[in-house]
Amino acid sequence: MSQRMKRIMAAALAGTVALSAGACKTAEPEQEEASQKVTEADLKTAAEDGDAKEVTIKIAWWGGQTRHEQTQQVLDLYSELHPNVKFVASPSGWDGYFEKLSTQTASGAMPDIVQMDYLYLTTYAKNNSVADLQEFIDNGTIDVSGIDEKLLNTGQIDDKMTGLVLSTSMLSFGYNPDVLAEAGVEEPTADWTWSDFIEMSKKVHEATGKYGPAMDTALDTNGFNYWVRQHGQSLFSEDNKSLGYTDDKICEDYFTMWNSLMEEGVLPNPDEYAQIATLGQEAGPVVTGDAAMIMEWNNYASKLSSVNDKIKMVTPPMSDDSDAKGLWMKPGMFFSVAETSQVKQEAAEFINWFINSKEANDIMMAERGTPVSSEIRDYMISSGKLGEQQKAMFEGVDEAAAICGDTPAPDPVGMSEINEAFKNAANSVYYGQATAEDAAAAFREEANSILERNNK
Repeated sequence: MSQRMKRIMAAALAGTVALSAGACKTAEPEQEEASQKVTEADLKTAAEDGDAKEVTIKIAWWGGQTRHEQTQQVLDLYSELHPNVKFVASPSGWDGYFEKLSTQTASGAMPDIVQMDYLYLTTYAKNNSVADLQEFIDNGTIDVSGIDEKLLNTGQIDDKMTGLVLSTSMLSFGYNPDVLAEAGVEEPTADWTWSDFIEMSKKVHEATGKYGPAMDTALDTNGFNYWVRQHGQSLFSEDNKSLGYTDDKICEDYFTMWNSLMEEGVLPNPDEYAQIATLGQEAGPVVTGDAAMIMEWNNYASKLSSVNDKIKMVTPPMSDDSDAKGLWMKPGMFFSVAETSQVKQEAAEFINWFINSKEANDIMMAERGTPVSSEIRDYMISSGKLGEQQKAMFEGVDEAAAICGDTPAPDPVGMSEINEAFKNAANSVYYGQATAEDAAAAFREEANSILERNNK
């Protein structure tokens, strides 16, 4: 283990208790206030539910410790208001979440409510694993009147509402301004380019010995999708039977950029990042000041505000030689209901409350991204409860609209395999097992095979 990695691991371990305590302390006033906001209507509902049948809802989501704690408090509050409803929660990190969900689904044990990502929505819709929520919208159980129609329809696959969108997000870069200042580097602005990013990253490393960016560049295809769109191409063809771009130099250049930074020690290599990932997001290098930047979603600073209130966000680097709009507004995540669930009505009622309840959103404080309900957004903005990082996230969405292109269709069936193929191709370069050119060609061959097999 390198001296830098030892320092990062030691600092993270030493700060774990303090960070956890800080997270709990920050959240308490808002959470206590939210739990006390029980209206007469709530009391009436609770009284009615007291005589209702006992219901257990199994729910799964991914996220960091802050999300786990907040979501559990939301579940507890809902059970207070609906005494007949109990939850069995299965929180986890992003890594391994969909592998576990796939196994559960195959065995008929999919949780009643699952947090779903745009990457995998089509896969679970096409194999009929998730229920059509349209009937609960039609009968008034789920109120979608405050959700933009285009955003709402991102959950629609083959005329079925397979997921109810919870938030909006966009690819962004989080950065620690203290690390940049230590290196004598100015903070990035919305017009920065990939050349600027590389130069800044190298300066940070040279001046401080710390990482410039600290992230897993092969975790999934989201970052690569942005890169492809900046070249005026799409990641997938319209029929989803092949990759949408035709020039493998696009992929080759992407691998080469990250590999060059790794070779210079500016970016963690796969083995180093595997150690970093064990720390959890709350104790990651950008949070603790051991790295300058990370490619993430625009709620990154907001969800980590309880452990570091200085992190800032900026849109991803622009292309050096293209005006193509690579950025897009992404449905942050969805709640889907298992087709096998025996409590679909009760699950739909909870989802409606989760989206439209001020009490629930007072606890979550936009940790999952910008809320989809216009009423809730207006409430949060006017409430005076948003921290600086939450305000910046809300404002950033409006500012980024000018540089966003169209939101792509949900990813095709076989996305899990595509991500694995991409990861293998990228890591073959990072480990020196293949050239970037050969890895890009290998990814195309395998991806096309996966797409053709799964999207007939």
